[in-house]
Amino acid sequence: MDAVTRNTLQAIRFERPEHIPVVFWINPACWHHYPQEALFELMAAHPVLFPEFGEKTNVSQASSPRSEGETPSTRDAVIPELAPWERRGAPYTDVWGCVWETTDDGITGAVTRHPLADWDAMAHFAPPDPGKADGMRGIDWSAVQRQARQIQAAGRHCVGSLEHGHAFLRLSYLRGYENLLFDMVDGDTRLAHLISMVEKFSLGIVERYLSLGVAMMCYPEDLGAQNGPMISPELFRRFIKPMYERLTSPARNAGCLVHMHSDGDIRDLANDLISSGVDALNLQDLVNGVDWIAANLKGRICIDLDIDRQHVTRFGAAEQIDALIRQEVQTLGSRQGGLMMIYGLYPGVPLENVKAVMDAMERYAGFYA
Repeated sequence: MDAVTRNTLQAIRFERPEHIPVVFWINPACWHHYPQEALFELMAAHPVLFPEFGEKTNVSQASSPRSEGETPSTRDAVIPELAPWERRGAPYTDVWGCVWETTDDGITGAVTRHPLADWDAMAHFAPPDPGKADGMRGIDWSAVQRQARQIQAAGRHCVGSLEHGHAFLRLSYLRGYENLLFDMVDGDTRLAHLISMVEKFSLGIVERYLSLGVAMMCYPEDLGAQNGPMISPELFRRFIKPMYERLTSPARNAGCLVHMHSDGDIRDLANDLISSGVDALNLQDLVNGVDWIAANLKGRICIDLDIDRQHVTRFGAAEQIDALIRQEVQTLGSRQGGLMMIYGLYPGVPLENVKAVMDAMERYAGFYA
């Protein structure tokens, strides 16, 4: 097992990692919003965040178990291979029949057409096959298996992941957000069939990854808005939490770590997420509150902290960025582990602030070493 893999697993399991695992992810849109050489220089200057920088690698990502956190590591001009739902001016219909559109290359689009907005369409609706698709597009499981074997042979842990938005969001993509909430409140009997269909598909994906011997299974979707969740705790417990429990159960039974992600304010749902069997929870720092996270989550699960992208790192000074990340490490970290950190770079953050984030993440990753 290589050092990075061992350190990450130790952090999640509270087994005294050598340092806090840190990930700096560069959104594909950044490669046409920033001077590429400037990004290369920052990457080269931060070997903790980009240990493989300089090696010739293919910047396109295969159907990998988890691509978040992976960044091109070559000084050649970067032309990212965009997912179909990240292409400006090119509406994309996913394997469920949902139509996605975006206004900037590299930025995930929004669903603009919902195939089941009218329940009458359900009579002729067929879900995708998890043996042929991952929820957004086709998938070659034989290629995924080969990649998994290569990862494992190199002593690294292989990670499986459902599509981002595999449960609540997928239901909203199919029906439309307002329609879905009305269905839940009204107790529409047709919703149970749709939930079963979506869950069965996701379960097929989970089982295929578990058959490859993945060490961690990821369950990403966004449940939070800026102030509170997008679904009431009551409706979440009635309709969505049972899906989560049934989808995470096979992973837990296989001894596989369970990683869950949600953007937004999820404080009202956190206990329900934890009781669904989560080992690591990726959530945003300031929208949930660092002190609240410490009081309610520290020591219970591994906190995979998503560093602020809205306020301090976007508009603050370098010393404010440093102070924020230091405070988060001091408040949420422990020599025992239980803390990971990730920053997602999107267009609009000044380059001097990008550097400040990188500097601070590297500086405080070893705070408890």
